[in-house]
Amino acid sequence: MSDDLLHPGFPHDANISRRTFGLGVAAVLATTAAHAQSKVVEKDVDVTTPSGTADSALFYPEGKGPWPAVLIWTDIMGLRPAFREMGRRLAAQGYVVLVPNPFYRNHKAPVVDSTFDFSKPEDRAKVMPMADALTADANTSDAKAFITYLDTLPQTDRKRKAGVQGYCMGGPITFRSVAAAPTRFGAAATFHGGGLVTDKPDSPHLLIPQMKATVYCAVADNDDKREPAAKDTLKAAFAAARVPATVEVYTGDNHGWTVKGGATYNEAGAEKAWSELSALYKKALA
Repeated sequence: MSDDLLHPGFPHDANISRRTFGLGVAAVLATTAAHAQSKVVEKDVDVTTPSGTADSALFYPEGKGPWPAVLIWTDIMGLRPAFREMGRRLAAQGYVVLVPNPFYRNHKAPVVDSTFDFSKPEDRAKVMPMADALTADANTSDAKAFITYLDTLPQTDRKRKAGVQGYCMGGPITFRSVAAAPTRFGAAATFHGGGLVTDKPDSPHLLIPQMKATVYCAVADNDDKREPAAKDTLKAAFAAARVPATVEVYTGDNHGWTVKGGATYNEAGAEKAWSELSALYKKALA
């Protein structure tokens, strides 16, 4: 792959393309402290899949459950503190949350270190082959394995629908997850999802007729400017399939704005996105 052919959702723009590892340690620790009183249990777990063993992070509230399950798909830099914080924060709201390492076939998390810079070809070369190897079939297989794992846990309320959310490359995987287990997932959300609409026969948007979930798609401003027709294609597909969905462009917020520690993180936009996610789950997973 050419150095200029970046993963969908990572436009090559000198002003925004520095995708550092994004630990955002200070920001993550600050938010963690704010949620400390929530008493969330955090565990590193191994999940068996048809392709091997996926190292993952599991979160759930202390106390007597059960609670609805939620699956979180990370962006291209994988499972790291910023996504652990998301899992912890969501669990504090009353959910059993699994954040898998999407690249478990190749590398245990973290897959990149603190020196990682997405603007450098040599650093992109560390993750792009792993991302490219995640085929639609692999996504579907993994989604089934992870929701099955969540449903084995005593903390999971299997009588209530599950949620799934994805960031950047996790957006397409979110669509494939909902299509893979349509009777299990009741809510889905994507944030700056890359490649939700393509001209290929396995384009994620073609799975919309198979969905039975309520969907929220938060679109980055610069992604929308790059592909302005994508949102309209999504809206039309949701309407045709009668799938309840909201597709919203976040004006002024660029790709990656929801992930702490990233070059484009915007707290105000991220908190709005989180509020939309919280409202979606509160209603659809009731």
